[in-house]
Amino acid sequence: MTAKLLLTTLLPLVADLSRELPESERYRRLLEAMRALLPCDAAALLRLDGEWLVPLAVDGLSLDTLGRRFKVNEHPRFDVLLSSPGPTRFPSNCDLPDPYDGLVDGLAEHLEIHDCMGCPLFIDEKPWGLLTLDALDPKRFEPIELDALQAFASLAAATVNVAQRIERLALRVEDEQLKAELYRQANGSPHKELIGQSKAHKRLIDEIALVGSSDLTVLITGETGVGKELVAQAIHAASPRADKPMISLNCAALPDTLVESELFGHVRGAFTGATNDRRGKFELANGGTLFLDEVGELSLTVQAKLLRVLQSGQLQRLGSDQEHRVDVRLIAATNRDLAEEVRSGRYRADFYHRLSVYPLKVPALRERGRDVLLLSGFFLEQNRSRMGLGSLRLSPDAQAALVHYDWPGNVRELEHLIGRSALKALGNCPTRPRILTLTAHDLDLPSTRVTEAAQPTPTAMAETTGDLRQATEHYQRNLISACLERHQHNWASAARELGLDRANLGRLAKRLGLK
Repeated sequence: MTAKLLLTTLLPLVADLSRELPESERYRRLLEAMRALLPCDAAALLRLDGEWLVPLAVDGLSLDTLGRRFKVNEHPRFDVLLSSPGPTRFPSNCDLPDPYDGLVDGLAEHLEIHDCMGCPLFIDEKPWGLLTLDALDPKRFEPIELDALQAFASLAAATVNVAQRIERLALRVEDEQLKAELYRQANGSPHKELIGQSKAHKRLIDEIALVGSSDLTVLITGETGVGKELVAQAIHAASPRADKPMISLNCAALPDTLVESELFGHVRGAFTGATNDRRGKFELANGGTLFLDEVGELSLTVQAKLLRVLQSGQLQRLGSDQEHRVDVRLIAATNRDLAEEVRSGRYRADFYHRLSVYPLKVPALRERGRDVLLLSGFFLEQNRSRMGLGSLRLSPDAQAALVHYDWPGNVRELEHLIGRSALKALGNCPTRPRILTLTAHDLDLPSTRVTEAAQPTPTAMAETTGDLRQATEHYQRNLISACLERHQHNWASAARELGLDRANLGRLAKRLGLK
């Protein structure tokens, strides 16, 4: 073995120690380098797990080897290797059975004689596992000094140690993030405050205080942008679990496969890319609250698995048969009509009833009267500080425009409007003012469009007599038809004007006979 070959082979492994790599790739590179230095037909890295040896990586052995679990006392060669403080080479005439007989890749027959050697790996002076080498030629390892294998075993131990440290650091980062979330919640950040004085808002606050003190599952409903996540945070803060973590998951942001992994966690090898064990949101929220936003987007399959956890408090990580018990309070939110989803067969009735133990509807901004001005003040102050102004305020005509606007996007729309309008108004000033006043012109609200949409047509008013349900449906039908005409039957544009989700508008139109 030349010095050049040694350096060429080992230097990339040394460089890998400072890189973040998946465990499987790190171990693959290790075995590849070992076979280049110590020519053999098969190599394996095995981790000691109690009385079992678990293959982590193989090179030259059949793929099914990775699925095997070798009991040490049933494989004398492994027992010998683990009992030795250093490398061991078995004589070619050794009568101890070889665990890899028949497993060399491409050779199905029993291997009568071959060369075999191995070395135990120690981490923190404790046995961790084994490195093994096998060759079909009974004299393959004769020119190899055992010291060479020992040196490589030391590098392998360093590689394993690095991989474990990276995994521990990842878990530590995860825990620190949880602590940071708890600290942030304990500090009561100002943006978490629910602002308002209207009767609708006060009713909401009373309900939050009432249900917060219980452990009931809460289903928060309301239009997009009303602040359902803030309500969930307020419920958690009012609960006995307030000093425990609140973990959130947006169910609409992930595909089904990832939603399941995010909720329940997974074990190493559960799927491609699962290089480490990972706790799911339920385990992270243990003792606290789990908030599932956009819960109406969950598939029927995920609903069934969630139902089991909610009923029993037990879950299984993906790829594992082990049960984990959790104590979690669930809060869910959606802008969908889940009762209608159940009737149409798109949502499980049992899961819906398990979610809606305490239904809580968040009022739309247009239902809260002059609360819009209080919220505007909050966002104005935020933008004043951000822009470095002495004062940022609204003119009387701007206040009137805000109160009379219909707010299809609710509080989120208001927040964005204030920020955008303040920036534009500042940009239109020839010199930077100390006090900046936003006018109705700066807000540029589509008041004409809103007025048209909000006002019933004469036809609608003339025919709304008799049965209330029929009259309501007649009014809805006329309103939607008129809106579609204005937008040349563009359903997306019509939905935006009416303040509805496009899918909800489609379902409503179908029920009314417009589709």
